[in-house]
Amino acid sequence: MRQMKPVRVIAVTSGKGGVGKTNLSVNIGVALAKAGRRVAILDADMGLANVDILLGMFPEFNLSHVLTGEKTLKEIMMTGPAGVKIIPASSGIQRMSDLSSVEQAGVIRAFSEIDKELDVLIVDTAAGISASVVNFARACQEIVVVVCDEPTSLADAYAYIKLLNRDYGLNSFHIITNMVQSAEHGQALFNKLSKVTDRYLDVALQFVGAVPQDDYLKKSVQKQTPVVEAFPQSKSALAIKNLARKIDHWPIKPKAGGYLEFFVERMIQYSAREDVA
Repeated sequence: MRQMKPVRVIAVTSGKGGVGKTNLSVNIGVALAKAGRRVAILDADMGLANVDILLGMFPEFNLSHVLTGEKTLKEIMMTGPAGVKIIPASSGIQRMSDLSSVEQAGVIRAFSEIDKELDVLIVDTAAGISASVVNFARACQEIVVVVCDEPTSLADAYAYIKLLNRDYGLNSFHIITNMVQSAEHGQALFNKLSKVTDRYLDVALQFVGAVPQDDYLKKSVQKQTPVVEAFPQSKSALAIKNLARKIDHWPIKPKAGGYLEFFVERMIQYSAREDVA
């Protein structure tokens, strides 16, 4: 019997690098795990994988070994803080469009074998608007865009949302403002972005919340330990735990794309279209 409750698949992304996206992915994942959810994080940054570095982990295998059949998905997954499972990055994902039908079925089956063991899959994408980043976002149920108070961050976030909206028909985005001076500052930053999208795009932005600038967050990065574990009462940790609570209460979308194999099927489908184009 298949489980009836689908896995929540969330893309955490940004238009611009350096906004703290991966740090938020890891800390939100750990906060959800501490709240009793079974969480995995897929490091989808093919060029500059950072999830393992943030956690002081040294993966021996990655998704490319699953694609070649050398390892199962369970065998490459590493266990991080609070039991969060880490799926290490691999340039192998970029060859999804080249997989044979048998290989495609194998990858889909690999993910379907773990869907009974997960409640949430967080997909930490690369920065920018490359085809790979866009395909990951399109394949996920929910898209979280992280922005900070820099003109380039806001401009790139807008460009990213515009691309997904106008070219692919996506119209729902969650926004997290990071490294802000206060909750009011974070809200104002969201309002600035929302004002532009409301004027020019047919999208709905939902404000998830703000994470303050915090020296403890920097210290946790140096310790290679999530701030929600290293300094659980710090301003940033409390804010991130609040974000995790909100995310945990998002309604699960009823369409069939909830199971992990549908996520992978879409990834292969979109990659193949991009390859043809």
